[in-house]
Amino acid sequence: MEKIVLSKEYCYVERQKIIDQICSKYSFVKKSVIGKSCLGRNITALKIGSASQYTLITAAFHGSEHITSNVLLMFIEELCEALDNGGYIAGLNARRALRGRGVIFIPCVNPDGCEISITGRPPENDIANIFKHKTDFKKWNANARGVDINHNFDADWYALREKERNEGIYGPAPSRFGGYKPESEPETQTLVNLCKKADIRHILALHSQGEVIYWNYGKNMPYRSRKMAEIMATSSGYALDVPISIATGGGFKDWFIDKFNRPGFTIEIGKGENPLPINIAGKIYEQLKETLVLCSIM
Repeated sequence: MEKIVLSKEYCYVERQKIIDQICSKYSFVKKSVIGKSCLGRNITALKIGSASQYTLITAAFHGSEHITSNVLLMFIEELCEALDNGGYIAGLNARRALRGRGVIFIPCVNPDGCEISITGRPPENDIANIFKHKTDFKKWNANARGVDINHNFDADWYALREKERNEGIYGPAPSRFGGYKPESEPETQTLVNLCKKADIRHILALHSQGEVIYWNYGKNMPYRSRKMAEIMATSSGYALDVPISIATGGGFKDWFIDKFNRPGFTIEIGKGENPLPINIAGKIYEQLKETLVLCSIM
């Protein structure tokens, strides 16, 4: 059967068309616009199944990591196909595996940042003047206001700001600037509002690169976290790791663990230099397919 999602770069309009095609083909996928980016682009969620609690799987927090969106869309498409025809995915019968389970997917948290990276052009606003002729926009990670979404969550945000300043980061930047206050950005607020409204069992954030899994934060770890992380590490071949220095605090995983005392995970997919070549998305997906299934049903 011809695949909808391919190993190619999708701009915002193309990505939204892909999402619409999946929803049109599989009527059990429920699409909703849960927020808007700085430049007014839709942040779209796809829900599959029904349950009292949902797993939340997210991708593309950073513009140059847009390959994570492809990988997640590949998984959504194959999962939908298996659910539709009663087939198997990663050796599991999809219908039996997801019975009584629900999953929410957000294929692209930062659509403006991804657009900047994919096109290699500056953001379509006044902040572009700060970086024009100084930046390789293919490596852009921030949103359109120069705020790194994964530094903007209210989890030790003030301590992270000091670390940023020690690195010489005081204002809008292509990456690692956490904003002027926590949860200042519409993309951040979108995830915060979703997690406060829905009963989320655990979350997974896909980033690139490194082939590692980050699973802990703070002193009071949810009791399931370590075991779940070990299962995902075994299935993917990725190593468990602990972020250090400026990579600690401010992130979605950190905030979710701290706020809800429930498991949260960051998986750094692939190896190399961001943006990873898009033609390896399929290979990365095959390596992570079982992990994504297990994360959906644990």
